[in-house]
Amino acid sequence: MKATQKDFATAAQRAIGKARVFFFCGDDASAHDAAQSVLAMLPEPGERIELSGAELKRDPVKLSDEARSNSLFGETRHILIRAQGDEVFDAVENLVTAEVEPCPVLIVASSATDKSRTAKLLADRPDALTVMFYPPDLRSVATAVRAMADAAGLRIGGDLAERIARASGLDTRLAQSEVTKLALFLDASPESPRNADTAALDAIGARTEDDGFGALVNVVLAGEAGKLPNELRRMRELGLNPVGTLLAFERRAAQLAALAARLGPRGDVTALLAAEKAARRIFWKDERDLGVQLRKWRGKKLERLVDKLAGLHRSLMRDSQNSELLLAQGLAEIARAAGGRA
Repeated sequence: MKATQKDFATAAQRAIGKARVFFFCGDDASAHDAAQSVLAMLPEPGERIELSGAELKRDPVKLSDEARSNSLFGETRHILIRAQGDEVFDAVENLVTAEVEPCPVLIVASSATDKSRTAKLLADRPDALTVMFYPPDLRSVATAVRAMADAAGLRIGGDLAERIARASGLDTRLAQSEVTKLALFLDASPESPRNADTAALDAIGARTEDDGFGALVNVVLAGEAGKLPNELRRMRELGLNPVGTLLAFERRAAQLAALAARLGPRGDVTALLAAEKAARRIFWKDERDLGVQLRKWRGKKLERLVDKLAGLHRSLMRDSQNSELLLAQGLAEIARAAGGRA
C-alpha cells in the first residue's frame, strides 16, 4: 500500500500487523523518524538487525535469509536498513516473492522517491507500506520541537522552538538531542515540568545554524576549497559534533536530490527555487546557495555525493576517535569534486 506524508500516521496504524515491509524515502530525517514511529507501534519489535543498502546490493539474498531466521534466543526481531536510491531493489524483490512470512523490515532510502523501482514494487502490495517524505519547513519542525519538549517535561514558547529548529538545520534528530540536553540541564520530567528559556539554551551551548554548520555546508558543496580550512577550524572551536555536522550534509544532499527530481534534466533552476521559496518549502536566505549547489550537483554526480556521504557516515561510526580527522578529509574531497578538481 502507498501513503502520503500527510496521512502517514493513520496509514501506519492500519499497516501494523498487516505490512511486513516498510519503505520510507525522500527526506532523510523525516524517513528516519517514520521508521522510529513504526518501531514504537510494533507490539514486540524485539532484536534489531541493521543492514546497509550497499551490502544488500552486493548480496541480495542476505535480506531474505535474515528476515526469515530466528533470533539467537528465540525472540522476535526486526530489520532496519539504511540505503541510497534503489540499492535494495533486488533484495526486496527476493524477499516479497518468497512464501515464508518475514519479520518486519524497515527501509530508510535516502535519495529515492515514490517513483523508484523499489517503491513501485511495494506500492500495491497489502503486506507493504511505502511513503515519500519531503523536507520539512520551519513551522513543522518547530511544532515537532514543542511536542518533543512536552514529552520531556519542558515548557517552551514558539520563538525558542523555532530557534532550536533552526539550530538543528531542520533535522528532527538533532533537535531531539538539543531538547534532551535541555531537559537534563533543567532536571525536567513529565512529572516535574520546567520552563525553558533562551538563557538555558545558551547555557547548554546550543548554536544557531549560522553559528554552526550552515556555512561549512555551503562552502564545501559550492567547491570553495580555499575557505574550508577556516570553516573546519571554526567547527573545532565551536565544538560541533562530527556526526551531527555530517547529518547536516546528508540533509542538504537529500534536499538537493528532491529538488533535482522536481527540476528534471532541462528544468530552470532559478524558476524552480523561486516557486519553492513562494511555497515556503525553502528559506529565502538559502535560495542563492541552493542555486549554486543544484547547478553543481546533478544526475550521477549527485548520486556519487550521496554515496560518499553514506560511506563517510559509516566510517565515523566505526572510528569515533578519529571522526574529526575523517570528516575533514572527506569534506576536502567533496569540496574538490564540487570545484571540478576531482
